[in-house]
Amino acid sequence: MWFKHLHLYRLHGAPTLDAAELETALDSQAARPLGGAEPRRLGWTTPAGRAGSQRLHELQGQRLISALRQERLLPASVVREEVDERADEVETREGRKLRRKEKLAIKEQVVEELLPQAFVRRQRVDLWWDTRRGLIGINASSRARAEEVLDLLRETLGSLKVTPLATQTLPMRAMTAWLVDAGTRPADLMLGDQVELKAKGNDGVLRARQVDLGSEEIQQLLASGRQASKLALEIEGRLAFVLHDDLAIKSLRFGDALIDEANATEDGDDALVRLETDFLLMAHALGESIDRLIDWLGGESGQAPESRVA
Repeated sequence: MWFKHLHLYRLHGAPTLDAAELETALDSQAARPLGGAEPRRLGWTTPAGRAGSQRLHELQGQRLISALRQERLLPASVVREEVDERADEVETREGRKLRRKEKLAIKEQVVEELLPQAFVRRQRVDLWWDTRRGLIGINASSRARAEEVLDLLRETLGSLKVTPLATQTLPMRAMTAWLVDAGTRPADLMLGDQVELKAKGNDGVLRARQVDLGSEEIQQLLASGRQASKLALEIEGRLAFVLHDDLAIKSLRFGDALIDEANATEDGDDALVRLETDFLLMAHALGESIDRLIDWLGGESGQAPESRVA
């Protein structure tokens, strides 16, 4: 249940749906098996998997929903080899070179025939909706995946006005300052051991892991004009993560005290109780940590939001 990544979005004028209405809306876009020729499909599934039938879990204003992404895996090399073989047969039989348009037609036929036989990769993407803060966080490794789930939610609700969370101080500027001058670092924020430094111009990117970020070598690189585009951070032993320059939070690790609190909660071996317990603890920890992070970055950006409305 514990999220590993987080892409954050601000809701503007969020739709006022109660739990029952939202559950009904999610049912209308429920995940179903891929059709024979469908390359991919996205639909809502149950966060608890086979242990539950609900597509929505809501506790104390915290909502958990999950999307199931299904995609057929058809390697380009397999398609290319089959196309080449069929094209060679036609050219040999007819004694001429095939035009590009003819080869494209063969490729379309090959893909149509092979897709139903391709393996299906399934990936669950969890979405956390904090109705009190007006925030959505998506547990996806890339922003493209997160945007797919947002598009599905927009289609499900009919309209959804949302923008990526933004702060007054750019994360890159703040992370660089925290590395250069310890005095600018919040008292309850600690540096980890991972950093990515970008140089101005085309001098490339330097990535370092398991290093002392206060070392002379790192300081010299910063003095040369490099800026931190990724930085490993920890908040009071409660949460460790890598902050990216687009405000994405990656490689999330929750503190031992929080995990111990979850494990100490009696669940009666009920998978649903365990899921909801872990989710609620996680949601509260994330919400509090995000509040701090926004504060450390000068508050939320006051720019007029660019609406994205279906």
